[in-house]
Amino acid sequence: MSGTIKTNAARLLDRAKIAYSLVPYEVDENNLAATHVAEQLGEDIKCVFKTLVLHGDRCGHFVVVIPGDAEVDLKKAAKVAGDKKVDLIAMKDLLPLTGYIRGGCSPIGMKKSFPTFYHQTVVDFQKIYVSAGQRGLQFCVSPDDLIKYTRGIVADLIKGEADDEE
Repeated sequence: MSGTIKTNAARLLDRAKIAYSLVPYEVDENNLAATHVAEQLGEDIKCVFKTLVLHGDRCGHFVVVIPGDAEVDLKKAAKVAGDKKVDLIAMKDLLPLTGYIRGGCSPIGMKKSFPTFYHQTVVDFQKIYVSAGQRGLQFCVSPDDLIKYTRGIVADLIKGEADDEE
C-alpha cells in the first residue's frame, strides 16, 4: 500500500482502533458517480456506499450513507431526521461545511459531527466501501464499526423500495 496517503478520516479510524483497508481507484473527473467507483473496485454497487449531506428545516445538517446506485428519498430522510422538509446541500457548501469535496466526502472526519443515517441494506454486508476522504480512495470497513463510530442510525432512506407507508 506504499504511496497511499493516509487521510484524516483514516487517522481517526486508527485512533478508534477500527480495522479497515484503504483501497485506491482510478478517478475520472468527468464521472464521479459511485457506479464508476464500484466498477473500478470490481465490487457490487450495492456494497459501495455514497455519502450525502442534507439540510432540514428543523434539525439542520445531517448525513445519509446510501447504496451507490440509489437515490435518497427526501421524505424518508426528513422523517428519520425529525424534519418536515429536507434538501441536499448546494455543492458550493460541501467543502466549507464538511472539509470534503464532491467524490471524496466521507462519513468520518467532517469538520463537525453531524447526525448520520445509514440505509438499512448496510447491515446486509460484512464489509462495505465508503469514501476515505479524498477522490480515488475508499475505505473497506465493517458497517457495524462504522455505524458505531459515527453513532449512526439505520433506516429506510432510498427511493423505490418498500415505499409502503408503515
